[in-house]
Amino acid sequence: MSGLFLSKGLFPQEFFRPTVDFLLRAQQTDGSIPWFDGGHCDPWDHVESAMGLSIGGEYSAAENAYRWLKNAQLEDGSWWAAYRAGQVDNRERRETNFVAYIATGVWHHYLISENRAFLREMWPCVRRAIGFVLAQQSRHGEINWAVDARGEPMEDALITGCSSIYKSLECAVNISVVIGDPRVDWRDARVALGDALRNKPERFDRTWESKSRYSMDWFYPVLTGAVPTPKASAHLQKRWGDFVEQGLGCRCVSDQPWVTVAESCELTMALLAAGDHARAVMVYSWLHQWRESNGEYWTGYQFVEDVLWPDERPTWTAAAILLAADALTEHTAAHHLFNQVRLLDVKSVSSVAEKGRARSS
Repeated sequence: MSGLFLSKGLFPQEFFRPTVDFLLRAQQTDGSIPWFDGGHCDPWDHVESAMGLSIGGEYSAAENAYRWLKNAQLEDGSWWAAYRAGQVDNRERRETNFVAYIATGVWHHYLISENRAFLREMWPCVRRAIGFVLAQQSRHGEINWAVDARGEPMEDALITGCSSIYKSLECAVNISVVIGDPRVDWRDARVALGDALRNKPERFDRTWESKSRYSMDWFYPVLTGAVPTPKASAHLQKRWGDFVEQGLGCRCVSDQPWVTVAESCELTMALLAAGDHARAVMVYSWLHQWRESNGEYWTGYQFVEDVLWPDERPTWTAAAILLAADALTEHTAAHHLFNQVRLLDVKSVSSVAEKGRARSS
C-alpha cells in the first residue's frame, strides 16, 4: 500500500497492528530486540524498537526491553556496541550516543504510560548512563563518539551522534525533574553541547573525512532541537535537493542512489519540527510501498538498480515508521518528542506536585 496519508487524530491502528506484532515476535525472552531473527542487537536500535512497542500499547514488552538494558549495563554505565543471543557480540567500543539513548526511550515510555514506578525503577540506570556519556564531553562542548575496548576515549565527535545525545539530555533532565533529583549539571552540559553543534563545526570530524554526505548530519540537528524552529526550515531547504528523491524518500548518503525508510521517517519528524507539515505528510506517504503484508518494512531501495537493498527488514525501521506515524497523528502523549523541545522547569513541576498533594489531602 503506497500513498498512505496520515493526519491529526487518525492513527490507523489496524494498518499498523502487524508492524507492532513484528516487533513483539522479534523480541527475545530476555527482553532484547535484535535487528531481525538471528541478527545482533545494539543499544540504540533496541531502544528505538522499544519505543515502537510503547506506541503500539505493548507496555509490558517495552518495559522488559528497558529492563534488559538495565540488567546488561556495565559498571561504568555503558553498554557494548552489540549483543547477540544474550552474549556480547562487539567488544571493540562503547558508543556514547548508543548509551545516552536510554534516556530518550525511558522518557518516551513514561510520557505514554504515565508509569512513575517504572520511571523510578529505571532512574539509577539512566543516571549511570548519562554519567558515562558526559565524562566524554570536552571543554568545547562536543562529546567523544566512543571509548575503545580498554575504556580509552576515541577522541572525535559526530554531528549526528552528538545531536542524538542533545535530545537524550533533554529527556534525562526531564526524568531527573520528575524523579525529584533535578540535575543542573546535565542542563549545563546540554547547553554546551548545543552551542558546539550550532557554532563550532571545527569540533566535529576532526580525524576523519567529513560525514556531510550523510543525510542524518543534515537533518538530525533539526530533529533533536539543536537547530531551533525559527532556523529549521531554512536549514532543511539548503540541502533538500541533495537528499530527497521525489516519490521515493530520503537518501542515506548524497552520492548514492539509495533511499532508506528509517531516514525518511526521521526526516518526516524533522520537517514537523521545522513547521513544514505539508512536506512531512508528503515524504511519509511515499514509504509504504516498501511495506510487506506482514507489517515489516524493507531497509531501503536502490533506485538505479531497481532493487530492495539490503535484504533486510529490521525492527528499528518498523519502529521508525511508528514514531513518524505518531508524530503526524498525535496518537500518544509522546507524539511531540522529536518535533518539539519541552524542557521541564523545576518550579512548574513542583507546583503541579503540590497541587496534587493538596487535592489528595
